[in-house]
Amino acid sequence: MTLPESPASIWDRQRIWVTLGAVALIFLAAIEALAVTTVMPIVSEALDGKELYAVAFAGTLATSVIGMVAAGAWADARGPRGALYVAVTLFVAGLLISGLAITMHQFLVGRLVQGLGAGGQTVALYVVVARLYPAHLHGRIFAAFAAAWVVPSMIGPFLAGAVAEYLDWRWAFLGVAVLTGAAFVMIAIRLRGVDLGHGEPQDGRALIARLLLAVVVAVLAVVVGFSADMSPAFRWPVALGAVVVIAVAVLPLLPRRTLRAGRGLPSVVLMRGIAAGAFFAAEAYIPYLLMERFDFTATWAGVALMLAAFAWAGASALQGRYGEQLGNHRISLISLGLLLIAMVCVLLAALFGVSPALVIIGWAFAGGGMGLLYPRLTVLTLAYSDETNQGFNSSALSISDATGSAVAIALAGLGVATLGGGSGAFGVVFAFGIALVVLAVVPGLRLGHAAESQTP
Repeated sequence: MTLPESPASIWDRQRIWVTLGAVALIFLAAIEALAVTTVMPIVSEALDGKELYAVAFAGTLATSVIGMVAAGAWADARGPRGALYVAVTLFVAGLLISGLAITMHQFLVGRLVQGLGAGGQTVALYVVVARLYPAHLHGRIFAAFAAAWVVPSMIGPFLAGAVAEYLDWRWAFLGVAVLTGAAFVMIAIRLRGVDLGHGEPQDGRALIARLLLAVVVAVLAVVVGFSADMSPAFRWPVALGAVVVIAVAVLPLLPRRTLRAGRGLPSVVLMRGIAAGAFFAAEAYIPYLLMERFDFTATWAGVALMLAAFAWAGASALQGRYGEQLGNHRISLISLGLLLIAMVCVLLAALFGVSPALVIIGWAFAGGGMGLLYPRLTVLTLAYSDETNQGFNSSALSISDATGSAVAIALAGLGVATLGGGSGAFGVVFAFGIALVVLAVVPGLRLGHAAESQTP
């Protein structure tokens, strides 16, 4: 009598080391993302670059689009292994450049290089998941990725603030670079003997065209950010003109009918960009608001982000377990409702000086909303894909995420620069977030249903 085979799991003997390595990279990316949000007010002060505050976020997201396109094409043509290795190397190099910078412009160069690596790493990991994990495990592996934010949520913001306040902000970048290098060595060893597929030949001209378009999108997104440093007469015309060109240039990088909220994959990709723009544009200014409006130190401003990160991880775990029962439309509406509550809370705190507790507790609702939404959209993207377009579709999802975030953060920064700071400027940021959340309802009702509910 033979014993039945144990069911496939993300922790089984075949996949455990890949899971651990991938989760480690996500973990360290989470540490870095939380650290930047916490320490940027100090960095911009130390390097005399307050007017370029938003570019430090938007620039990284903008160049990540180039990394996403390159990694997606590479993964489709030759498999995701090489794309992942190069992306992680660029990510570490960018951290080192930023951590050693002595001017704001040098710091921004590092952030741009880091963005190339971060974008490529995300797409390459998604394709690794698609090649190694059966469809019924996708929800669990992406929930594990999201749960990799739990420990950074516990220590990341507080540690980054404490490092910046008591040691030097540079270690918030250099420390992550060292640890990422160690995680990279581990996953490289574990993937050496794993078959990730060899892909299919790609149209060289089409690839070059897509890369050029990605460069255009990235450059113009950075231009939107730098417009805050221009003469007031040119700020908004330059920024809005760049946004229009971005909308045209990004079209070939996304599924057809994305900007028209076509049913199915186009709406999945569009919703990711709008929701990301709303959340990250607002979150970039949460520590700034707490420091400027409520006299928080960097350490305590970092602590203020912890509750939202806990909520994100917890909601992701719930989505991984109960996502099928809730359904796509219900998850969409619940998530947007939570985001709306959060935006209203921080808007009231910014305009009327209500207790900072309203900011901290309110922003936890935003974390919960994103925790439900993000992994669900990723699962849907893979469900709408096959081996011929996994790289393109994963790239498109991340491009929408990064482009929406970069443009929204840059426009928020432009609004702050136009009003010259103060509670009114913060209010503009969060009111803009509310508008984006309301807009996201349109694609949220058109997500459709793919094969995400199939079981083996």
